[in-house]
Amino acid sequence: MTKADTEHAGFFTRELLTTIPSLRAFARSLGATPDRADDLVQETLIKAWANQQSFVQGTNLKTWLFTILRNTAYSEYRKRWREVEDADGSYAAGLVSEPAQIAHLDMADFKLALSGVPQEQREALVLIGASGFSYDEAAKICGCAVGTIKSRVNRARQRLATTLGLNDISGGGEASADGEHSDALGSAQADLSSPDAR
Repeated sequence: MTKADTEHAGFFTRELLTTIPSLRAFARSLGATPDRADDLVQETLIKAWANQQSFVQGTNLKTWLFTILRNTAYSEYRKRWREVEDADGSYAAGLVSEPAQIAHLDMADFKLALSGVPQEQREALVLIGASGFSYDEAAKICGCAVGTIKSRVNRARQRLATTLGLNDISGGGEASADGEHSDALGSAQADLSSPDAR
């Protein structure tokens, strides 16, 4: 093994380890249980390690890992979708709950409201608002256009604001994951990546 290979392996290992909490939070935002989120992260790391020769040094490793995790989760989701359908939407409708009071934003209410946001919109919002990716990076992870990501984030923010009753508080405008609500989104990401979230 050459010195360059050793340095690359060291870099790759360090970067993989520092990305684990973010990967876990992203897996949880995709609707995975804590145990399944850990499994998805493990599968992602195994796939990344096995295919590290295909990673181009100098590009964004975090984006590459998030893409692997997303593709793994969606492949599993497609398999399960064939097995269990929610044709009338009764299960999905049960995930949305209006908070009893608007006086404060409780983390449990926020998590419940976030779980009621459609999958693609929630994914975009978490990538932009909590994980700190740019719109370009999020578009690469999701495999879609930047405009599509912007639209999904906007719709997710509007849905959260409506569900949490924040439209009245903010003057009827859109909720912003970049402003006052990013703290709640970031806190939710920290909660999701915490081992205590089990």
